[in-house]
Amino acid sequence: MALTGLQIYKLLPQTNCKECDFPTCLAFAMKLAAKQVSLDLCPYASDEAKAALGAASVPPIRKVTIGGNDKKLESGEEVVLFRHDKTFYHPTILAMGVSDDLSADDFDSAVKTINEASYDRAGETIAISMIALFDRSNDTGTYTEKAKRIAELSDLPVAIISEDPQRAGEAVKALDDQAGFVYCPNKEKAIAFAEIAKTNKIPIILNADYLDNLAVLAEEIASQGVEDILLDPGFGSQSELLKNHTLIRRMALDKTDKGFGYPSVIRIPDDADPYQVALAASLGIAKYAGIVIFPNWQQWQYLPLLTLRQNIYTDPQKPLQVEGGIYSVGEPDSDSPVYVTTNFSLTYFMLSSEVEASGEPAHLVIVDAEGMSVLTAWSAGKFGGELVGKAVLESGIADKVNHRKVIIPGYVAVIKGEMEDAMPGWDILVGPQEASDVPAFVKDVWLETSESVNAKN
Repeated sequence: MALTGLQIYKLLPQTNCKECDFPTCLAFAMKLAAKQVSLDLCPYASDEAKAALGAASVPPIRKVTIGGNDKKLESGEEVVLFRHDKTFYHPTILAMGVSDDLSADDFDSAVKTINEASYDRAGETIAISMIALFDRSNDTGTYTEKAKRIAELSDLPVAIISEDPQRAGEAVKALDDQAGFVYCPNKEKAIAFAEIAKTNKIPIILNADYLDNLAVLAEEIASQGVEDILLDPGFGSQSELLKNHTLIRRMALDKTDKGFGYPSVIRIPDDADPYQVALAASLGIAKYAGIVIFPNWQQWQYLPLLTLRQNIYTDPQKPLQVEGGIYSVGEPDSDSPVYVTTNFSLTYFMLSSEVEASGEPAHLVIVDAEGMSVLTAWSAGKFGGELVGKAVLESGIADKVNHRKVIIPGYVAVIKGEMEDAMPGWDILVGPQEASDVPAFVKDVWLETSESVNAKN
């Protein structure tokens, strides 16, 4: 029998510590009763409470661990349909395919390209996190050797994509704890592939023609002792992808159907054109796919998909932000310009990149605006002239520069007057609206202004 929110609340520590990201223990208990969070968010739940809560503490979508080394990944354990209700926790895993029938040089090049697909964006590293090894040679020796070769070149988890259980099993053994999961191509081979998963303690991806059949198959395989399961409802059209993956998530969260209580997977067809690949992957990232498997890929697809994934899996209640304070771009000195902006990460990194491109080192005074962009912060009263002026003075920038000039974003030129009142003796320059115009601003405004001042002195 399911426990009510009040019954669960009585079992919690009732400290209202907020460490679970909820304002009170009662609010957390209500979400727990609705199976929208898991009990492990409460750091002070006693063993007695965990035992008493039982099923109430089990997330509706099982968390599946993929790979056993330091690069292991997690999928599932999502608790909401819409990220603004809480957040999404485990970013979609992008498994880029390599084929075992490639030449040695082409194979090595593909693996190295995937392994090096890592970028810094808004203070975070975004990267491809998995390799999918496709069995196209139909030869056990070749497939196994290519699995070993991946392990030599990369430490990323490897997905085993083969229709032959024997070849799949040999490849898993060759990879040891780097094996990510096995992909079962159809119901008829489910028992054989389930044995591989069970013996090697790795997840299995199940595939079936219809959602109901997929749920039944998942329960059958779970009854065989395989706990870590992922669900592939098939590809079809874009609309079918959206429908099927949404239904799987809804059945798991709203109906608590055990057969659907696993992460879902999109395996893109071998013959998909590059644009269809990108569209299917972006749809999967936005709408619930735990893993997207790419049989073929091109490098231009990486960055947009990784950027989309980062945006979707950022907590909407906690925007990406940097700490307030003074930052240096290049090696600024006492005569270098001073730019002022908010602590929204994307704003900071865009501005710092363009300042660096300008060739003129600078100081950046970052004002804590709760992670909001410039216009949003100004609209919310977090980036007004008086507040910004006070923050600039308190930052200590006056001790770092000989001049008394600061540059504010062009979008909030309206705060210039208030800043001048809050910062007597300082000259407030209105900079460009777009960060991309900073190099031109430096050349046309800052350098000319500085030369004019120096000439007068």
